Amino acid sequence: MAKLKSNDVTIDYNIYGKGSVNLLFVHGSYIDQTYWTEQVKYFENDYSIITLDLAGHGKSGRERKNWSIERFADDVVNLIKELDLKNVILVGHSLGSDVNLIAASKFPEPIIGFVIVDNFKNAATPLPAEFENQVDTILENLKKDFAGTNEQYARMALLTEKSSPEITNKIVAAYRNTYEPMGQATMPEVFELYKTEKRLLPDLNLKIYLVNVNYMPTNEQALKDHAPHGFELKEIDGTCHFPMLENPEILNESLSVVFQEILGDITNLD
Repeated sequence: MAKLKSNDVTIDYNIYGKGSVNLLFVHGSYIDQTYWTEQVKYFENDYSIITLDLAGHGKSGRERKNWSIERFADDVVNLIKELDLKNVILVGHSLGSDVNLIAASKFPEPIIGFVIVDNFKNAATPLPAEFENQVDTILENLKKDFAGTNEQYARMALLTEKSSPEITNKIVAAYRNTYEPMGQATMPEVFELYKTEKRLLPDLNLKIYLVNVNYMPTNEQALKDHAPHGFELKEIDGTCHFPMLENPEILNESLSVVFQEILGDITNLD
């Protein structure tokens, strides 16, 4: 375990393995770096792996006064700079992929690969009008009952009736127990991230690799419209938003193929 001071808080991170290629795994909302445990075990013999807890998550600090998703991205950039990382493949789950998109736009030089785990299913696309009232209701309910509204959101959007009790209980607990000041500040931004994607995706000078779970379909047309350097989608079976918990072996196999494809397109590594 190591620590980095970034934007007023301490960021907890870990480094595993050794290699000329650095896999930087960034978790999603309200969870932490331990969700990548099976990926660390699988890849640490071939790559250098870095995981971190985003500010306000896991063992990282909570002292930040002004919370934002962009600050999360700044923390990722600061970690890359602190460790002087080269040949970085960014792997982001859920919100972590948007964090990585912002980070890659701010500091593109060391980034050689951009991988998404179960996100960008409607990239750069606003929610349909019929769901706007639901968003307003969620945000209002968060102010009244933060833990209960988070649980309802997780059950509605991230889990299904077919999700195992073990995974359901783990995710519900994480969402109920998240740090409220951080969550209240960042959740409204989550529903507006399509604007960030629309603005930044055209400038991402990398092919996008997605490993998405088929419990919810991926809008490939949106990716065709907004990813000028192309994309490759690998869909895996599952009942929820957390393949690292539900199908870690299949996720690892899919990621392994993705990493090999990324490196196959690169002739020289520093």
